[in-house]
Amino acid sequence: MELIVLKTNLREGIASLGKIGSENASLPILKNCLIETHENKIKFSVTNLEMAIASVIPAKVIQDGSITVPLSVLSSIINNLESERVSLETKANNLIIKTENYQAKIQGTKKEEFPIIPKIENEKEYIEIESGLLKDSFLSIITASQGSAIRPELGGILFDYQVNFVKFAATDSFRLAEKTINENRYKANIEQKVKMIVPLKTIQELVRIMSEKDDEKIKIYFDQSQILFRTEKFELVSRVINGDFPDYQQIIPKETSIEVIVNRDQLVNALKLTGAFSDKMNEIRVIIKEGVKNIELFSSNPILGENQYLIPAKIKGDSMEIVFNWKFLFDGMKSITTENVTIGLNGDNKPAIIKPMNVTDYFYIIMPIKSE
Repeated sequence: MELIVLKTNLREGIASLGKIGSENASLPILKNCLIETHENKIKFSVTNLEMAIASVIPAKVIQDGSITVPLSVLSSIINNLESERVSLETKANNLIIKTENYQAKIQGTKKEEFPIIPKIENEKEYIEIESGLLKDSFLSIITASQGSAIRPELGGILFDYQVNFVKFAATDSFRLAEKTINENRYKANIEQKVKMIVPLKTIQELVRIMSEKDDEKIKIYFDQSQILFRTEKFELVSRVINGDFPDYQQIIPKETSIEVIVNRDQLVNALKLTGAFSDKMNEIRVIIKEGVKNIELFSSNPILGENQYLIPAKIKGDSMEIVFNWKFLFDGMKSITTENVTIGLNGDNKPAIIKPMNVTDYFYIIMPIKSE
């Protein structure tokens, strides 16, 4: 292998890989990065056996070839080079890196020793969606998911393709978030419905490397056990989680006894302030009084003290006191960009539902904390 490449492109390609390969120290080869050349492009690949990421960058390839080298060493060198023009060459299982004033030799291994990167068998059927839209959709729900060794399905994101819409959902049993994308916002040639659970770690890595540009497209491919995300610059393939995602439709409130409309920014600020006095359970009390045009947030701590915050609100319904984990409530607010939010309540022991004002494609459900 022999080629010339720009340092800027090298940095971008290597940065996309993240650190997934270094997570399994029991297999040293997983700490390596596979480097391959084809048609004046370099392809870098890493894997942890559950997920693999590959990035592609342009280069002037003089001779095709391949090698695997420790990613941490390669990344450290490339990130500290001063010269923009970089030469890469392989000699006797070594990768030679040269610039006008620097040279390094990294001991590598043959491509054949690197784990086989899994591939999707059917790449004729796919969903194509704007990268920025997909990234925002995942960011709006992933806070509701937490890793669970006992219930692996709670450590994943539901990917529910229903032909004329796609739903993404996440839950940790204490809260739930759902985002819907209608068919006029993506292209697809898949006629059958597809439902699978994608590991949270996979989605987090995808969000990390995805572009926010609306004009960049990402294609999504499926098979029975894997999912592939692909753009012109990267590929991410991952195993999916076996099991059934919780049937959450039954817990979505169809009606609410109290509806509160409040300014989103004021509520966020109130949560930050009153949350500072909450206890170890992050409890915050929301007090709604009949005939009053505000809601009160109250928290106390036997060591720190107590505080309260009044927020102007439009209220339909009776009075109520309800306790939430303020951090969970705050997570729901972070994903909402509208000026006002609607909060629907049905008592202190039933799920509350939060929606952006006049928006129907997203909701966030949170369970109250049972007050003593």
